[in-house]
Order: sequence, then C-alpha cells, then structure tokens
Amino acid sequence: MQPRNSRLNSAALRGAVDLAAVKAAGEAAQKAEQARAERARQSAAAEEAGVAPAGAGYELVIDVTEDTFETEVVQRSTEVPVVVDFWAEWCGPCKQLSPILERLAEEYAGRIVLAKIDVDANQLIAQQFGIQGIPAVMAVVAGQLVPLFQGAENEANVRKVLDQLILVAEQRFGIVGGAGAPAEGVEAAAPQRPEDPALSAAHDALDRGDLAGAVQAYRNVLVEQPGNTEAKLGLAQAQLLHRVEGLDPQAVRAAAAADPKDVVAQLGAADLDLVGGHVEDAFGRLVVTVGKTFGEDRDAVRLRLLELFEVIGTEDPRVTAARQALARVLF
Repeated sequence: MQPRNSRLNSAALRGAVDLAAVKAAGEAAQKAEQARAERARQSAAAEEAGVAPAGAGYELVIDVTEDTFETEVVQRSTEVPVVVDFWAEWCGPCKQLSPILERLAEEYAGRIVLAKIDVDANQLIAQQFGIQGIPAVMAVVAGQLVPLFQGAENEANVRKVLDQLILVAEQRFGIVGGAGAPAEGVEAAAPQRPEDPALSAAHDALDRGDLAGAVQAYRNVLVEQPGNTEAKLGLAQAQLLHRVEGLDPQAVRAAAAADPKDVVAQLGAADLDLVGGHVEDAFGRLVVTVGKTFGEDRDAVRLRLLELFEVIGTEDPRVTAARQALARVLF
C-alpha cells in the first residue's frame, strides 16, 4: 500500500527527532513562557482596540477524515503546526485527553491547529501513521511528521510539549501560526538573531538526508564552539539517524528478541524504537540489557543509553525515570 503523502512519510525519521532535540534546549521553557505572555498581551490589546486577535481566521479544532487529510493537515501544516489527535469513541483515556487538547488549542489562539481523527472511521490514516494504541498525539509541521506522545497526559505536560512544538515550527521551519500584521497599538515581535551559517549548513544537511555530511558539519561547529547546545543535539540526532539508515528493522528486531544479551541487536533495536517515537521502549530495552551484560558490553550499552538521553533532553520526565532505573541496575 502506497502512503498518501510521500513527503510526509519519507520525512518521518527526521521528524521523529526534531521535537526531541528542542526538548533539551535549556531556554525552551523560558522562551515558551515569554511567547505565551506576549500572546496574552497582544490578545488583550487587540480586544481593547476592537480588533480580532491573531489566529481568529483559523478554525482551531477540526474533525479530519481520509478525504480531507491532505488539505486540512498536510497543506495547512505549511502555515501553522497541526497537532493530530487520534481517538475513538470507546477510548476512555481519549475522553480525558481530548478536552485538554481542545482547550489548549483555543488558548494558543492560532499558534496551532488541532486535527481530530477517529481511528475507527479512518483506519487507513491510522495505519499509515503506525498507530498501535490510543490516544496518540502527533504533529505535522511543513509536511513533516513529528511524533509527540502516546497515552493520556496531564495538562501541564501537554502544554510543555506544545510549547516545544511551536519552537520547532518557528526556529527550524519559519512557521508561525496566526501570523499576520499585528493589531493596532501592538508592537511587532523583535526579529530573531541570524543563525550561525555553519550551524545552518549542518541543519540543512540533516534536513536533506545527508546524514554523514550533517555529522561532520555539527562536529565542525563543536570544534569552534564546544559548548553549543544546539550543535550537540543536532550531532546526536544525525548520528542516531545515520546508525539506523542501513538497518533491516525486521532482522534487527528478530535478533534482539532471540537473544536478550546480543548487544549489537539490542542497540540497533533501541535506535529503531527511538526514531519511531517509542522513547520509553528504547530506554527500557537498554536498561534491561545493562542488567544482563558485563564488562565492555555493559559499558557500550550504558554509553548508548546516555547518548539517547541527550537526544530526548535531560529534563524530559522519561529520561529522569530511565536514569533512576539505570541507577538501580548499576548499583
């Protein structure tokens, strides 16, 4: 079966870690809070001036079907990040999560659009996205797939993920939802600082799939700027994708299932888990493997796990939980 949108599917691997990189940015939460405060200020100023707030032209929560997916999700994602909520009527956790997503979509006032997809009525889309359980939440930004999370989450965690998604859209793709001329009396946002050309070249190499080139380009940046967090994260992404590029997923997973102590297979399977958005599975697999191995093999698995922590971001709660699990195994 051919995917409906080849660009969306061909970019899925890179998209799977785009958001993960931003999660590790130390300033993400601060910038997101500043952006939220600015939106509130602009909304208040627009209301006082009697002008519709930015994003008012968008329908912020939409029901999407297989017939409308191309227009409502893929095409719209070139203008605003589209968060996709996979749900079903029989799903209890979905009924807890969906109202949170809908409320935040309204609060963000055009910075995102929420697309709701009933998996029972739209099985083809669910199959193409690889949905194995619901609720599942993904995003599409500039036609690229960005897995977000699976299962019910509380509002605080959902808000953090959406803040980070918006940063990805703005910084990596130049997409700002609800864009347009500011309301009268509302100052335009200050222009962003130009990106380092060397770092931009590394990002471009990663985006076009030149993984070996991206690895070298990020390393070049780090030679000159050893403390550049974005370059470190980009290098971790590029190395991860470079490792999985030539893997046969079925063969790797079969080998990993056949021998829990096969370090090479377990490392490969964990990499595949991570690029597929199954973060907890990747971490759990390597923690278990650390507990089953010794010497150089154990060190290799432990170091790979630490590398994957960097890809996701050290402040992510899944990383915190995996660190605690790793400590229990080691000590």
